[in-house]
Amino acid sequence: MKSKKLSKSASETTFVLVLDDGEEAFATITEFVRRENIASASLTAIGAFSRATVGWFDFASHSYRKIAIDQQCEVLSILGDVAEGDDDKPSVHIHAVLGLSDGTTRGGHFLDGIVHPTLEVILVETPVDLRRRKRADLGIALIDLSD
Repeated sequence: MKSKKLSKSASETTFVLVLDDGEEAFATITEFVRRENIASASLTAIGAFSRATVGWFDFASHSYRKIAIDQQCEVLSILGDVAEGDDDKPSVHIHAVLGLSDGTTRGGHFLDGIVHPTLEVILVETPVDLRRRKRADLGIALIDLSD
């Protein structure tokens, strides 16, 4: 992965990340935000994967039903955010819509994806830290603005 700081102001810092062929996207993005100590950000991305997994959250079981995409797919849209988790480390939350060769799509909570040939990520860091807290009643961590 290559990265570059595009701009910095009092209100935000913008980075571009270009992931390389074969990299696992979720882990690479998470590693970047932890290394840069980014506690609050939004992100978008486009590119392609050789395979990926998205998830659909089942509230009854408090778990993700994995949806495997075992073929080349276009990243039509990735949207996400970064907030500090209960462990005080940056927590990345991403959703994806992936296009298949027949024009259909698969989408959901982004769990993993092997980049092929590239993934271009725009990450915008904000100066106000966000906190994501686990909600036992739901089984997921959500951004908590009560601080």
